[in-house]
Amino acid sequence: MNNIPTITRNLLIINVLVFVAEWIMYPSRPGYSLLADYGGLHFFLASDFHVYQFFTYMFLHGDWTHILFNMFALWMFGSVIERVWGPKKFLFYYIVCGVGAGLIQELVQYADYTIQGIAAYQYVSVDGVRMATDVYINKWSTIGASGAVYGILLAFGMIFPNERLFIIPFPFPIKAKWLVVGYIAIELFSAMSGPGDGVAHMAHLGGMLFGFLLIRYWQKHPDSSQRFGRSNGMEFFENMKRRYDQRQQQNHMKAEHTHFDPRRETDEEYNARKRQNQEEIDAILDKIRKSGYDSLTKEEKQKLFEQSRES
Repeated sequence: MNNIPTITRNLLIINVLVFVAEWIMYPSRPGYSLLADYGGLHFFLASDFHVYQFFTYMFLHGDWTHILFNMFALWMFGSVIERVWGPKKFLFYYIVCGVGAGLIQELVQYADYTIQGIAAYQYVSVDGVRMATDVYINKWSTIGASGAVYGILLAFGMIFPNERLFIIPFPFPIKAKWLVVGYIAIELFSAMSGPGDGVAHMAHLGGMLFGFLLIRYWQKHPDSSQRFGRSNGMEFFENMKRRYDQRQQQNHMKAEHTHFDPRRETDEEYNARKRQNQEEIDAILDKIRKSGYDSLTKEEKQKLFEQSRES
């Protein structure tokens, strides 16, 4: 867990803890627990609807399969995106995608509400059971982090479009961009096939839509993301390298003002040592760009740590 970025790790922990609380309250169907009743996103015309549910619904799940899939995807793709963007930008993006997915789901439910003409009836019949209309629409509740997770999947596909992934059950790697396109096609087909599977497919697409719009906005207005810090996750290492170069230059200038020492290294030896150190730092930074910080050996991490302390 210590190797997982801060926001991703905390999101995983919160989701799991909430699900455990749901399961304790209602072991057979966690999605029908008291937490889901109050925290699930209800239809905005229902009496049980509250604005805060746009945020709380993202931390609730219906069953073990639901939470395992979402948390696995959050860990797999969220860890990478957070390292690239940084914690603040990643958290903002996650929340926007989750809230956006909820808004799309509300629009879909309103369309169903209008098309069915439910407002004209005081009572409705569902599976042969007669119930008040308000009771019926209060049952329209959405839970799950899927909208936000699908937004993260889209971000991964846009940032690393040609990254090859192994996805079960395919025995060959698939480029991230085609994986995203495939998921979009599956969700569209599932949504158009008609309701009945209990999955908010349009909410998944809504998370992707809001994620796409936000990423495109950041691309066209780079200055707008300054509040989050640079979008390049390599900023820390580049700054460290710059400080290291400045430090070496200062040390060289100090050495020129010291008394002559016959044992002091020559300019040629100094330049050779500086080039060697620079090449080592460049090689480590290049390795981080390609494979991430966790791919470094213990010695390489120690060298970076020592240089950051000296800088």
